[in-house]
Amino acid sequence: MTTTVLAVIPARGGSKGVPAKNLTPVAGVPLVSRAVRACLDARLVTDVVVSTDDAAIASAARAAGAEAVHRPAAIAGDTATSESAVLHAMDAFEATSGRRVDVVLLVQCTSPFITAEEVNGTVEKITEGADTAFTAAPSHGFLWRETPQGTTGVNHDKSFRPRRQDREPEYLETGAVYAMAAEGFRTHNHRFFGRTELVVTDPLRVLEIDDPHDLARARALAPLLDTPVVPGFEDIDAVVLDFDGTQTDDRVHLDSEGHEFVSAHRGDGLGIAALRRAGMPVLILSTEQNAVVAARARKLRIPVLHGIDRKDLALKQWCEEQGIDPQRVLYAGNDVNDLPCFHLVGWPVAVASAHDSVRAAARAVTLTPGGSGAVREIAAWLLGPELLSPNR
Repeated sequence: MTTTVLAVIPARGGSKGVPAKNLTPVAGVPLVSRAVRACLDARLVTDVVVSTDDAAIASAARAAGAEAVHRPAAIAGDTATSESAVLHAMDAFEATSGRRVDVVLLVQCTSPFITAEEVNGTVEKITEGADTAFTAAPSHGFLWRETPQGTTGVNHDKSFRPRRQDREPEYLETGAVYAMAAEGFRTHNHRFFGRTELVVTDPLRVLEIDDPHDLARARALAPLLDTPVVPGFEDIDAVVLDFDGTQTDDRVHLDSEGHEFVSAHRGDGLGIAALRRAGMPVLILSTEQNAVVAARARKLRIPVLHGIDRKDLALKQWCEEQGIDPQRVLYAGNDVNDLPCFHLVGWPVAVASAHDSVRAAARAVTLTPGGSGAVREIAAWLLGPELLSPNR
């Protein structure tokens, strides 16, 4: 009989430290979606649910592949425990699925660098006989406590400072993943009953997002810790391209009369033509009200919206008119005025020469700078290096 392993991701709508925290993107993916994907990629997890009181979070959870369970207000306040959300989600899952949960996981989407291997590791501990398990990272810090008698060592004798290699190993709870035998969890109502074991995590991946500084660190670390990923043709329903800095090198040439000139890459034109032949809608979206933008669009035979102050609003309206889900849009840009669009679409892409903040917010980054064939590279992600139309 198949073991039912239910991963529950609590994700309330309210957040004081970071507004709408659970929907905040890291590397272009909302935190709740990152947690869902880690659980879905874990081969031992059979079902994933997000417990939330927020409709937007529920929508994002479903888009990422999870089920959403509405969390009642009574267990959605600041003082509500994560355990109460997990127990409620278990009840809801069993009532709708008709299946009994054997192992239940509590997975926190505020830990953005959870891996499927860590999720699997906690499940394996339960199937091997543990009652509870959690992710933890090796810690070698000397802890201190202030007392009325003065400062004293917590995990060491302050008169003796052993070398790191001579100390017994200690572990820091990461707060990312907890696994419990479901029956015991129902009985005890907390996550550390019975025999508890830990799954060792790489300390480099340990980060909990509680405030804007944590979020900034997560976005800076994501390009280093995330496995590089690029979309395929089946992932995308439209490609939207910024112009200056994305299809050009961001330089402007002026003649003595003030006429502007830019340089475009023929490889980009080749890539856009291939996307058109494959039936992929392509749009140029630019803040510049410039005849050169319109001329380039005519040359490429694709529509253009330019002279746009709020590119995200224009993009949202265009998607609605075309009947395209923004989560299935690839948007390529290079500068900070592209960030609102990055937060709207499912595939924000930065060109290699993009501003650091844009690269940090991107889900994928080209190897090629803007104006040097970056759009051609994106087309190759979708169509293959020979730019052949896929068979649908």
